[in-house]
Amino acid sequence: MDLVNELEKMQDQLKKSVKKLRLNGIEQAKCEKEYKMAVNKKALELKADKMPVTLIDLVIYGYDDIAELRFKRDSAKVIYDANQEAINCLKLQMRLVEEQIKREQGFNDW
Repeated sequence: MDLVNELEKMQDQLKKSVKKLRLNGIEQAKCEKEYKMAVNKKALELKADKMPVTLIDLVIYGYDDIAELRFKRDSAKVIYDANQEAINCLKLQMRLVEEQIKREQGFNDW
């Protein structure tokens, strides 16, 4: 019965992790939007200031505000990916517990 309780706890944890993944995904998309909008705005400003278009792509990422938004975007992606990996690990652990329950109860189909 301990394994069944453990499996139920894992199911609850999985539900919470999926909800968190959704929130992390929304945050990642928000950061991506802010970053791209800032890059586009800065590129237009540089073009209006007569910077050659070929140089804009080289210098735009060196501005502090753009670099900070890029860092936030990349950090949000790492958090999202880590959350996905945690969910995958949890699902694997759940399968292992299910198999253990099957072995202990002598069932082939659960």
